[in-house]
Amino acid sequence: MHRKDPFLLMTSILVIWELVVRLLDVPKFILPPPSIVLQTTLLQTPLLAGHALVTALEICLGLCLSLAISLPLSIIMFKHPSIDAALTPFLVASQAIPVFAVAPLLVVWFGYGLLSKIVMATIVIFFPLTVSTYSGFKQVDSDLEIIFDLLDAPFRKKMRLLYWPAALPSFFSGLKVAVAVATIGAVLGEWVGAQRGLGYLMIQMNARLRTDMLFAALVWLSLMGMGLWLLVSRLEKRFLFWLNNKE
Repeated sequence: MHRKDPFLLMTSILVIWELVVRLLDVPKFILPPPSIVLQTTLLQTPLLAGHALVTALEICLGLCLSLAISLPLSIIMFKHPSIDAALTPFLVASQAIPVFAVAPLLVVWFGYGLLSKIVMATIVIFFPLTVSTYSGFKQVDSDLEIIFDLLDAPFRKKMRLLYWPAALPSFFSGLKVAVAVATIGAVLGEWVGAQRGLGYLMIQMNARLRTDMLFAALVWLSLMGMGLWLLVSRLEKRFLFWLNNKE
């Protein structure tokens, strides 16, 4: 029964949206009804899919780059508290800067191609991954840590057998947040300057008052975000099988 609740809620919202727009005779260029959005999404699938592939590539490459940076950095910060103390203010300050304000600089530095969008996605994804992984290392059982110290285990072995398994739940929580917001970075980069991508398509359609296409692009972005989130959830269940068995 509980699994049907989100579907029923979404259906109710769409029905109310359709009725309100129809009854109030709202112009389609201001707020199209869901039926028109669905029709546009289906009819314009080839166009939307082509731009979605570019945005998906930017997101996936940004995610890979974020993992390549955040995982080693979180390990270094955990191993060396002095580096943690030095870097933490900069990490926090980086999140205080509006992401949209950074996008024009990235376009100037890296051009209008894929690279600036990949860097933009990396900036958005990087922080939750680093913080969650680093916090996971700190959640290790102190008694187990004492045992490893008594056995004079090197840091690399403790990381592989103790710290990393303890950090996996936090890591996957951060990864879920990262993939959920990953589309933001890529789309913001495309808004500032791009030749392809769903963000670029949204800017073009906005100038033509094609609000139905704007919503269709949002549908594709939502599906991409949900797909990545479900993929991470499957990986989480696979790698954290011992937690699932406890439940």
